[in-house]
Amino acid sequence: MVRKGPKAIARYVGRARAGRQVKNWLRGPIGPWWGGLRRVRPINPNFGLHRGQPIDRFYIEEFLKQNSRDIHGDVLEIADNDYTLSFGSDNVSQSHVLHVAPGNPRATLIGDLVSGSGVPQDAFDCIILTQTLNCVYDVKSVIRTGFRSLKVGGVLLVTIPGISQITRHDMDRWGDFWRFTSLCARRLFDDVFGVENVTVNTYGNVLASIALLHGLVVKDLRRKELDHYDPDYELIIAIRAVKPSLQDR
Repeated sequence: MVRKGPKAIARYVGRARAGRQVKNWLRGPIGPWWGGLRRVRPINPNFGLHRGQPIDRFYIEEFLKQNSRDIHGDVLEIADNDYTLSFGSDNVSQSHVLHVAPGNPRATLIGDLVSGSGVPQDAFDCIILTQTLNCVYDVKSVIRTGFRSLKVGGVLLVTIPGISQITRHDMDRWGDFWRFTSLCARRLFDDVFGVENVTVNTYGNVLASIALLHGLVVKDLRRKELDHYDPDYELIIAIRAVKPSLQDR
């Protein structure tokens, strides 16, 4: 038996390690550490709704919490008034719910955000518009309707998806047309409200985005993982737009 010296052993170990690396590379860019995430179907295709709070809703509620002072007086929300009640509290004097067609028992107004029909003008101190613009083809008309419906000094609080799967419920009923970036959000709202009256924030990171796409929920991640901010992974884009007075336009 020939005993191998230190250099020969080192060469052997190096070749073996390189061989394992090549095998891993041939298997694809994702190594075995991916575990159960190496799959072509999501863990849950419905945002994890049956298990807990969806990831995107965590960021939406963070945005509304940060701007809860704006939710006061006459407040309009779409389809239901859950966020109005949760974040407006005793500051809301009148809660309005807008729906596009009759049949929603929680609706106080029936109207069309695109045409503005049925939506009163100069009527609201705050409008909450979460995850709605992606379901409307004519986004600019909705923003103009929001502007007209606010009182002077009123605030439009909007969230839109950046990174997200298709919302199948919406796609099959009225459509799911858009995914946005902070840049296009800034341009869309600046054109109507004016640059100085619009604030755009983004939320998310790569881990939160993967979790959302797989239908994981908030309890599956640590708080510090949810709070980590990466500007290149815009999971949720949030806009605060204030209607200026005539002399400020």
